[in-house]
Amino acid sequence: MAAAALLRRIPAARAPATAFMAARPISDSTAALTIETSVPFTSHLVDPPSRDVTTTPAELVTFFRDMSLMRRMEIAADSLYKAKLIRGFCHLYDGQEAVAVGMEAAITRSDSIITAYRDHCTYLARGGDLVSAFSELMGREGGCSRGKGGSMHFYKKDANFYGGHGIVGAQVPLGCGLAFAQKYKKEDTATFALYGDGAANQGQLFEALNISALWKLPAILVCENNHYGMGTAEWRAAKSPAYYKRGDYVPGLKVDGMDVLAVKQACKFAKDHAVANGPIVLEMDTYRYHGHSMSDPGSTYRTRDEISGVRQERDPIERVRKLLLTHDLATAAELKDMEKEIRKQVDDAIAKAKESSMPDTSELFTNVYKKGFGVESFGPDRKELRASLP
Repeated sequence: MAAAALLRRIPAARAPATAFMAARPISDSTAALTIETSVPFTSHLVDPPSRDVTTTPAELVTFFRDMSLMRRMEIAADSLYKAKLIRGFCHLYDGQEAVAVGMEAAITRSDSIITAYRDHCTYLARGGDLVSAFSELMGREGGCSRGKGGSMHFYKKDANFYGGHGIVGAQVPLGCGLAFAQKYKKEDTATFALYGDGAANQGQLFEALNISALWKLPAILVCENNHYGMGTAEWRAAKSPAYYKRGDYVPGLKVDGMDVLAVKQACKFAKDHAVANGPIVLEMDTYRYHGHSMSDPGSTYRTRDEISGVRQERDPIERVRKLLLTHDLATAAELKDMEKEIRKQVDDAIAKAKESSMPDTSELFTNVYKKGFGVESFGPDRKELRASLP
């Protein structure tokens, strides 16, 4: 291929070189490719970024690998849940992988991310590993939150990933607080606070956005609009579903959230804007294939034809596959081999996670108060616990 090629109207993709990938590279070329996003950006109170996104063959391969791994992890989590190895709430991210991967490609680990309960893939994108992810899902002490958070509360402070949160919309004010700290410390970093279209009508979101605009905080509010808040279509819940305009006086940008390169371009643009000028709202037009949670079949409020139509026309992984094949960056057989490798990687991680033990019952009393409890066991079998504040 030429060192620089202009590829028009082909859906996008780029990915972070995350620590959880260990497959052999197909193309490691760093020759520049300029790819046009699938659809134009739609903007509010700001000039949109260019549709021409710079990437490399190596980055496109990494995008494919990262998103395929995330997809496989979520499919495996579905099976583990049905086998009752994962209990409680569990919200899967398959279909939305381009948002996590494209965002990570645009920023650094010094930037902060905070999200809601659909958090498994964001954790991986931030550098989390499969074993700690599956351990947490199964409530084992080897999990990223020591088995005490479960599906909704992944966490990785060393990568500035401040979690999954179970209270709808509550992570947005926390994210604006992280942005306040970044500005207070005079860091050239930003915070991405993610929420869904179901949370977009929460009052606390507007309160946090108001103070962020007043103080010009480097906060990027990212609405992952998958078009259904639980089982409620956006048009039934929102008088104005143009979420990128919801900031009113705050600029906004609507992005094809199934186009990983468009997400990368938008997030880079948003970070530059937020550090210099204050908050901005990004609306990621995306789609989830599973139901809202594992108790939701996902087919009572939408048709199977709708779901299959999105898979055929907009799937983020298939878009990158097409790009790699069209421009001879990989063969179909090589990509299939990569997917087999990923399947084995996920299976091996599950086996290791199952070896991790359950947390001791005394762990019920830790991480509640900063100074901890005084805990003692008593009773004939020493299985009863008594705790007192120091």
